[in-house]
Amino acid sequence: MKNISIIVFVFFTTLSFSQEKDSTEVVYKKRVLESIEVDFLMSYYKQDGIHSAVSGGNGMEELTNITPTFVVAIPLNDDDVLTVDAGISAYSSASSGNINPFDSNTPSPWQASSGASAQDVLTSLVLNYSHSSDDRNTIWNGHVSGSIEYDYASVGFGGGVSKLFNGKNSEVSVNANVYLDTWRPIYPKELQDFVDYNGMNGGIYDDFVITPGQISSEIYNPSNFKEHDQKNRNSFALSLTFSQVVTKKIQGSIFMDVLYQNGLLSTPYQRVYFADRGDFFINEFQLADDIERLPDNRFKLPIGTRWNFYLNEKFTLRTYYRYYFDDWDISSHTFNIEIPYKLTDKFTVIPMFRYYSQQQSKYFAPYEGHTSTEAFYTSDYDLSTFTANQYGFGLGYTDIFTNTKIWKFGLKNIDFRFNHYDRSDGLSANIFTFGVKFVQ
Repeated sequence: MKNISIIVFVFFTTLSFSQEKDSTEVVYKKRVLESIEVDFLMSYYKQDGIHSAVSGGNGMEELTNITPTFVVAIPLNDDDVLTVDAGISAYSSASSGNINPFDSNTPSPWQASSGASAQDVLTSLVLNYSHSSDDRNTIWNGHVSGSIEYDYASVGFGGGVSKLFNGKNSEVSVNANVYLDTWRPIYPKELQDFVDYNGMNGGIYDDFVITPGQISSEIYNPSNFKEHDQKNRNSFALSLTFSQVVTKKIQGSIFMDVLYQNGLLSTPYQRVYFADRGDFFINEFQLADDIERLPDNRFKLPIGTRWNFYLNEKFTLRTYYRYYFDDWDISSHTFNIEIPYKLTDKFTVIPMFRYYSQQQSKYFAPYEGHTSTEAFYTSDYDLSTFTANQYGFGLGYTDIFTNTKIWKFGLKNIDFRFNHYDRSDGLSANIFTFGVKFVQ
């Protein structure tokens, strides 16, 4: 009996000590983000082609775009991170300049216009907040965004959750986003003037002679044209992703996005020419029969997968495939491959290739391929059938010890990429991207 009493005493003493120890024990928790990180990103894009949508599928597509962007990630505490993404996108475009080609005595779809619509600047800001659970197996995030340019403004919000399990080897993510956009419609100059002067010659017609094309007695009368009543565009997206570490050398993921849009989905300043209407010109520039007309709703469904393979200490293989379809009858296949090769501990070179094929929308027809009796029509070759090849290379520099310092920040990595893009409809482009990351 005495021995039992001693055992019970020792048990409760040990339990009491253990509970006291557990209640005062401090468990170490690694911060999600150790210090402030700053990314500066810059891209330069230059293209040209022969199927300008602004000119009804016939004309130069020259465009230059520069997009400097700052992304700052700020740790608020052990679990929470605030990310601020601010940037501008400045472009100049001969194609969009031809919204009003008549600021010249020789208007032509093959000549750049110097009008106000030939350039614009988009300003954007995104604020993202993320919270990680103590065990780092659950991550919540939410964001708000806004952007504005001359004829378009957008606000957005959304959020999601990611759940890691199976020893952090598996991850499921769900995200939802909403974007509410507003157009300030700009119409082709000749159509806007036609409305302003109630169909009577005036405005641009005072200085230029309208030359009938096919039927000399016909009067220019774009009777299909009317201004849009709807000026909003709303987009809703749900994204699902599953990622898996298969082995030490293989990682993969599958994803699916469900997207729905409604509102003004056509572009107000893109011209359309009808096969059953006469042609009218001011110099070399053909006057529009109407503008692009598309349905006020659209459903999109992309499904894809990514697989990364660690081949050896020098080579890695990254692959990507996506299938896309929508209820405008567009379907497409995208395949991308990158093969990073580690030159040294700090330098990596990345050859890359991307292939894309697309089947056209049921609403697309080329220049003068539509008739005036159709309900919907576009001559935007982005909605046509085509294939595209993009090939290039990248060069990366990484310094995990951030030995190079600029003020209070250490240089962590630099990334440069160049890609050349060729499309089967005659569009070609060069894309330069540059990124640098600093950590405090």
